[in-house]
Amino acid sequence: MNRYRHLFFDLDSTLWDFDRNSPLALKETFRKYNLDLRLFDRFYEVYSRHNDTLWELYRRNGITKQELTRSRFELTFRDTGITGIDGSEFNNDYLDLLPEQTLLCAGAKEVLEKLSKKAEMHIITNGFSEVQYRKMANSGISPFFKRIFVSEEIKSNKPSPEIFRYAMKVCNARKKECLMIGDSWEVDIIGAIQIGMDQVWYNPVPDEKQVSEAESYLRLHSKTTTYRISHLEELLTIL
Repeated sequence: MNRYRHLFFDLDSTLWDFDRNSPLALKETFRKYNLDLRLFDRFYEVYSRHNDTLWELYRRNGITKQELTRSRFELTFRDTGITGIDGSEFNNDYLDLLPEQTLLCAGAKEVLEKLSKKAEMHIITNGFSEVQYRKMANSGISPFFKRIFVSEEIKSNKPSPEIFRYAMKVCNARKKECLMIGDSWEVDIIGAIQIGMDQVWYNPVPDEKQVSEAESYLRLHSKTTTYRISHLEELLTIL
């Protein structure tokens, strides 16, 4: 009998394919501002670097949401020589187009349909409420989840233990009955390990699946179980 009664999924890059959807939305925003598409690849490379850095600061409460959303594009405009565009306005247009993209990670919907018959499923996601709910609704996966926990609403970002504890409390779930499924070792897996919840590390890129020293240490010293999968279908063999 399956002991995991509550499955907690990350959203971006675990179910909703951020790596494909984000450039599509950004390219549409590019067109809206009549920017030269020949500049797009360079623009996206620079933007991704700034966005990753600023999100890390945001997760650690080092900057506000407003600073994150404004600065990631203002810094990108500066570094790519684009002038005359307000970073906040560009960000608003991008975030409006982002949840209109509906590509899911391979096998996501089929796996969710099967797992929904075995356990209660929930989302724990770092992100902005006005975007995350629309992503799920537009891509057709909202009905699979009983509860959705968005970091902005709870005022706690993964990997902070608070968001995991809050989710378990609301779901009236015991740790031993819970499983966290996510693509980020630093955010999803370490967060779950810290509170004693078993985890599934979804990593679809084979050359990034080598066991790091940090992973080896945590797995040796943690009382939790860490599963590693390359395809979402592998969840069915665990559950």
